[in-house]
Amino acid sequence: MTTIRHRKGIKVTEVSEDHLSQEKNVKPDGKVLSGGKLWKRLSFTVGGTVAILLGLLTSVYLATLHENDLWFSNIKEVEREISFRTECGLYYSYYKEMLQATSIQQGLHGLIYDNKTESLRTINILERMNVYQEVFLSILYRILPIQKYLDPVYFYIYTLFGLQALYVIALYVTSWLLSGTWLSGLLASFWYITNRIDTTRVEFTIPLRENWALPFFAVQIAAITYLFRSHLQPLHEKLTLLAVFISTFLFSLTWQFNQFMMLMQALVLFILDCFDMLPTTKVTWVYIIQLTGILLVCVLQFFNSMILGSLLISFNVSVLLARTFQKNMKIGCLLNRLGKLFFHVLMVLCLTFLVNNFIKKMLNLESDEHIFKFLKAKFGFGATRDFDANLYLCEEAFGLLPFNTFARLSDTLLFYAYLFVLLLMAIAASVVAFQNLSGSANVHSIDKMEICTMILKPGAAYNLMHTILFGCLALSTMRMKYLWTSHMCVFASFGLCSTEVWGFVLKSVRLYTPQRLFIIRYLVPIITLLYLSYKFYPGMMDELSELREFYDPDTVELMNWIKSDTPKKAVIAGSMQLLAGVKLCTGRILTNHPHYEDKGLRERTKQVYQIYAKKSPKDVYSILRSFGTNYVILEDSICYERRHSRGCRLRDLLDIANGHIMDGLGENEPDLKASVYPRFSDRKTDCISTAE
Repeated sequence: MTTIRHRKGIKVTEVSEDHLSQEKNVKPDGKVLSGGKLWKRLSFTVGGTVAILLGLLTSVYLATLHENDLWFSNIKEVEREISFRTECGLYYSYYKEMLQATSIQQGLHGLIYDNKTESLRTINILERMNVYQEVFLSILYRILPIQKYLDPVYFYIYTLFGLQALYVIALYVTSWLLSGTWLSGLLASFWYITNRIDTTRVEFTIPLRENWALPFFAVQIAAITYLFRSHLQPLHEKLTLLAVFISTFLFSLTWQFNQFMMLMQALVLFILDCFDMLPTTKVTWVYIIQLTGILLVCVLQFFNSMILGSLLISFNVSVLLARTFQKNMKIGCLLNRLGKLFFHVLMVLCLTFLVNNFIKKMLNLESDEHIFKFLKAKFGFGATRDFDANLYLCEEAFGLLPFNTFARLSDTLLFYAYLFVLLLMAIAASVVAFQNLSGSANVHSIDKMEICTMILKPGAAYNLMHTILFGCLALSTMRMKYLWTSHMCVFASFGLCSTEVWGFVLKSVRLYTPQRLFIIRYLVPIITLLYLSYKFYPGMMDELSELREFYDPDTVELMNWIKSDTPKKAVIAGSMQLLAGVKLCTGRILTNHPHYEDKGLRERTKQVYQIYAKKSPKDVYSILRSFGTNYVILEDSICYERRHSRGCRLRDLLDIANGHIMDGLGENEPDLKASVYPRFSDRKTDCISTAE
């Protein structure tokens, strides 16, 4: 924790907090406010009410957009299910299975011993996939007396939209905690809604795992921000640690990529702890909570190998071990501490590598190898012909964040405000980090250091490093932007409503007075709110009045044909995305599916996709029959793909992996050869082909 001292030995952090508490009870004319406690309670009540109302309004707004876009209440059941595209349909299918089972026990048995998701295999869905939320909702729907009033699909989607209310409330509370005023939370919520395109996609990808997980992650960030406050009462600290644990556990349980997000969070804590910006004891508690939460999820997922071999577990264990060897790391002069810090970082990285490799070799784990192949190729450590890595590389969602994102964020003033606050906080963090490492305060720079320390309280330091690391992640991988943009709303609104930030600015230009601070602290966010309301309210009303209807007659016809003209135990092969809908709508057995976190499934998918490669009919037939395939779905959108450029079309990826020359004009690598066979999919005569 920051411990810059005055000449008399009083901590600047303590002085600044007392000073701020005094400023909050002073009127613009300098008179002390009476009834401070009453005002505080009134502010808490009003702010809390506004938070709940904004959360509910956001939930209703997103649900209305979903209804208006699809006319969800009027379309057929099969159309509703088709609207859950790609992996969303796969996850929802397990909710449907649990409801169709004769009992809860039978439904759970069907998930643990599933033989419909992958043909000729019995797999444990609860181990492989994060679907406990579907299990919980199905049980809740069964036991609650709501079957006569609410269809299962509405119970499901309303739960997701309800979680969006929790999400907005958590963002609101985090900003409020950082700034000290609920006006900051109001601005954060407005920014979240007006930047909806870049902050959420729940209205058209409802069952996606991140839509379940991110609200709990936001709650966890709010709890950690509160945890890092100084002088917490023991009871409050214990309750906050409980909130951190519950939110961490729920976040980990609902998203398969939780380990990577929490690894980033662990890195945030590690960096700040190294620079002595956070209380070490509380950081240790968060490390332990992360480990406990993810290991508990591992147990619930029947010791899922991807969790056991995660870098998060290896990193947290390594940090805790390294601390036992370096107990005096934060003592000494600047050079001494830099040397200790370098050795500490090196020790943690080496231990992480050794522990992770030991676990993977002991358990023979290969579940996440495709992710590291993808990262290696993405960041320029050599080109690859690996089919799985290229499949990710060619998807827009896994590419760099598009530049037009910043244009949209700037249109709402969010990006400008964010850069302003980020610059000030980064300067303060750099000064405080140097001062902490140097070990003693310079008498001539004590006033400057006091200002920087006042700005960079532990909660603010945590959120600063959080937004920097998750910003880097979003810039490199577009799909992860939703972690950054929502927190961007929190961070920017905190800065515009912060006494510390504006105090730093006014003191820097020598214009500081309590009256000016009071005026600018409230005037800037109010003007921003008025601007957002004036500019975006008409557009939002137009958006709510725009009515569309779901329309996909070809897929509906396909699903109806499969249900009526194929045996119930038929095995169907095709693209991962379409097969998820086949399972949901028809209940037929699949050869492969979109949940890609299993090496065996990835190899199987590549084999099934040979229907689009330059293979002989005999070879393709042999492959399909090895998976028990009865029917094959060949899609024109893949055969004649135009969405991707040459080299990224699915057929191109298969050709490269098979060592064949790609179709069309353009260069080919010199060692690629022409196939002696034409493309198998070019021989199709209809959308449905039988393999028998």
